[in-house]
Amino acid sequence: MGAMSTTSQGLLDAMRAEKRKVARHSIYAAVAITAGKLVVGFLSGSLGILSEALNSALDLVMTVLTFVSVRVSDKPPDADHMYGHGKAENLTAFMQMGLLLGISLWIIAEAVRRLFFTEVRVEPSWAAYGVLLASIAIDHWRSRALLRVARKYESQALEADALHFRTDMWQVGVVIIGLALVQAGQRFGVPWLAAADPIAALIVAGLIIYVSARLARQTVDALLDAAPPGIRAEISAQVENVAGVLDVDRVRIRRGGNRYFADVTVGLSRKSTFQKTEQIVSDVTGAVQQVLPDADVLVRTMARPAPTESIFDRIKGVALRNDVMVHDVSVQDLGGKLHVEQHLELDERLPLFEAHEQVTQLEAEIRNEVPEIASILTHIESEPATIEPGAEVGSDAGLEYRLKKIVAEFPEVLDLHEIVVKRVRERVYVSCHVTLPDDLPLARVHDVQTAIEIRFKQDAPELFKVLIHPEPQTDNRR
Repeated sequence: MGAMSTTSQGLLDAMRAEKRKVARHSIYAAVAITAGKLVVGFLSGSLGILSEALNSALDLVMTVLTFVSVRVSDKPPDADHMYGHGKAENLTAFMQMGLLLGISLWIIAEAVRRLFFTEVRVEPSWAAYGVLLASIAIDHWRSRALLRVARKYESQALEADALHFRTDMWQVGVVIIGLALVQAGQRFGVPWLAAADPIAALIVAGLIIYVSARLARQTVDALLDAAPPGIRAEISAQVENVAGVLDVDRVRIRRGGNRYFADVTVGLSRKSTFQKTEQIVSDVTGAVQQVLPDADVLVRTMARPAPTESIFDRIKGVALRNDVMVHDVSVQDLGGKLHVEQHLELDERLPLFEAHEQVTQLEAEIRNEVPEIASILTHIESEPATIEPGAEVGSDAGLEYRLKKIVAEFPEVLDLHEIVVKRVRERVYVSCHVTLPDDLPLARVHDVQTAIEIRFKQDAPELFKVLIHPEPQTDNRR
C-alpha cells in the first residue's frame, strides 16, 4: 500500500512540475513577442501590428494568470476547499475570455475610426515582417507544448492558452498580408489599399471573438458544473450492470480543474449486510471510473425491497427498519386470509406499556407494507440487557438419564451429548448437543428441537430454559 501511495505521489509531483514548466516558458516567450511587436507597431503606425502587440500583451497577462492558476489548482483539498482548487483553472480561463473580448472591442473601434474618420499612414519595414514571422514561429512552439501538456493532464487553463496561441498564428498571418497590401498600394499608387491594415485588424478582432466565444462556452459549462453530453447515461448504464444494484436513483457530475467528481445514489436490497454493501459500493466506484478514470466517486445507498422478496422477508424488512429483530415468524393461510405470528425481543428494562406501544406501531407498519395480511399476533420477549451471575451445576446423572430416554423417542436423533446444567437466579438452564442426519431439512430440524424442548420441560418441570444445538452426523465423525 505504501509503495502505491509513493508512486501516485511521484506521478502527481511530475504532473505539477511539467504544467508549471510549460507555463513558465510561455511567459518568457510572451515577454519577447510583446516587446518586439510594440516597438515595430509604434514605428510603423500599423493598427494590425499594434492590435497584435496588444493581443500579445494580453497574452502575457493571461499566461501569468495561467501560471498562477496552475499552481493554485494543484493544491490538495483543505478544510475550506474540500473539492480541491481545480476550479481556479476554470476561473482563470473565464477571465482570459473576458480580457480577449475587451481587447477585440477596442481593435474594432480603432479600425472603424481609421477606415471612416481618420487617416493614419502606415510605414511597413523589414523589421516589422521579421518580428511578425518570429512571432508565428514562437506561437507555433508554444501552442504545441501547451496543448500536449493540457491534453495529457486535462488542464483547461493550459488548453485555453494553447488554442489562443494557435489562433494568434493565423492572426499574425492576416496582419502580414494586410501590411504587404499597404506596402504594395504605396509602391504602385493604389490609395484604397491603405484600408488593408485596419481591415486586417478587424479580421484579427473577429478571430479573437470567435475563439473567445468557443472557449467561453467550455469554461462556463465547467463553472456551472455542466456534465459532458451523454456521460450521465453512460455512467448509469455501467452502474446498473453491477451485481447487487437494483436501480440507479441519481447521478451527478461536476468538474474541478482536471478532475471529475461523481455523486451516485443506488438502490440495494434491504437484506444486504454491511460487508456486502461495502463490496457493492466498491464495484460501483469502479464502474464509474471506467467511464471517468481517476474520478472522485461518492456512492450513497438506499434500501429497497427486492423483487424476489417473500412475505417473510418483507416482514423482517419492516422490523429492521424499526431497529428490532423478529424471529419464529409463522404465516398461516386460513380461508384465503393470511395470519401472522411472530416473536419480538425488546429490552427487558422496558415497562409493558412502552413495549406494547412499539409492537402496535410495528404491526401497523407491517400491515401497511404487506396489505394482504389480515391479522398479526406478536409474542413479546425480553431481550437480556444485563450479565447475570450463575453457577454451573455440573453433571446430573439422574437428569441426563431422563433426557436421553426422552431423546430415544425421536428416530431422527442419532446421539445426545455435551449436556450442561446451569443455575441462574434460582432457575435451571440446560443445554445439549444432538446429532441428526446430514440431509434432514432445516424445517424438520426445528420441529424436532421444539418437540424435544417441550418433552424435556414436561418430564422435568424445574427446567426454565432448554437450548438444543443440532449437529450433522458427518461432523461428529471427524
